[in-house]
Amino acid sequence: MAPDLASGSTLDSRQRVRAAQSALALAVYLVFAGIQHVEVLLGMIDERASWLLTAYNLTGGTLFYLLIRSGLNLRWRRDPALTMPQSLWAMVGIAWSYAITGPARGAVLLIMMLVLMFGMFALTPAQSRALAATGFGLLGAAMIFKGWTDPQRYDPRVEAMHLVFAAVVTAAVSVLAQRMGRLRARLVSQRGELTQALERIQALATRDELTGLLNRRAALDGLRSEVRRRDRSKPTLCLSLIDLDHFKRINDAHGHAAGDRVLRGFADVAGGMLRAPDVMARWGGEEFLLMMPATDEAEGSDCVERLLRRLRAVSFDDVAPGLRLSFSAGVAACSDECDMERAIELADQAMYAAKHGGRDCVRRASQLAAAASGAAAARTA
Repeated sequence: MAPDLASGSTLDSRQRVRAAQSALALAVYLVFAGIQHVEVLLGMIDERASWLLTAYNLTGGTLFYLLIRSGLNLRWRRDPALTMPQSLWAMVGIAWSYAITGPARGAVLLIMMLVLMFGMFALTPAQSRALAATGFGLLGAAMIFKGWTDPQRYDPRVEAMHLVFAAVVTAAVSVLAQRMGRLRARLVSQRGELTQALERIQALATRDELTGLLNRRAALDGLRSEVRRRDRSKPTLCLSLIDLDHFKRINDAHGHAAGDRVLRGFADVAGGMLRAPDVMARWGGEEFLLMMPATDEAEGSDCVERLLRRLRAVSFDDVAPGLRLSFSAGVAACSDECDMERAIELADQAMYAAKHGGRDCVRRASQLAAAASGAAAARTA
């Protein structure tokens, strides 16, 4: 469940950022609306044209903000921030503003640069170029149209200079957007490499390199965590220490490479037999620790017995013709964190009792304790 929760938390954080950015855009539209009203009062802009443009801007800003706040923006998986739609909406508003602003229209070019700069941090280089070309096209169309239809207020010579200035700036922004895109791609690649490196480090710190099982330190950490969160209404935690029988003979007769294949083979067999909550770790050498949550000693013993029967049936002919494996195992219950080390010790004693009793068997710690008690009582009698 932890990864899902972490993923949900990350998604909520990104949505908050997107909503904040959209709210900022809406606030900018409000500021521009105020500036336009001042220009109306100064007689620089027609009042009706100003109100129409303000309605256009605020409608778009509000719509995008509500889409993000409602989560509907997540349907656009390629652009959940709606950067391209918001930028295109703004470009239309900019060209419209240029067409009605009159003497102060030169400042509108700066607004277009602001939109392009905003987009380059979220869009791909191709999208940034497309946005710049669209903005330049809309603005150029407005310049040509007004220079043709209203030459007194929009001097064609001034419009030509504005058009050249817009072309230079949009071209420069396009080049900068390409560089920014390459830099962003490089950063994404480096972040991916760093994530993979951290995962490898984590694996090396917690996993046995040969078998892929948890190592001893990670097993102890997991055991402590499991004991702490154990539900008191469920059966106790059960531990088993497993030692492969006659492993030294395999190494001596067939070499350490063969011994390594045997260890990996046992890990594969165990992985196919364990229940979902069970955890197997390499304890050291040919010894393994099996942790069985919510399992009492009798159930744990049955699980280990099934694993032993399965191992007996597996052929290791690839290591040596006719080679079969078995193990000796001890099983003990663990009731709480204070009892953890004692449970490991009891499982270890039971495992050695299995080895001394002829190997290829499973012994319970409670049976050893009962036998010891019976022997003590007999001596006393």
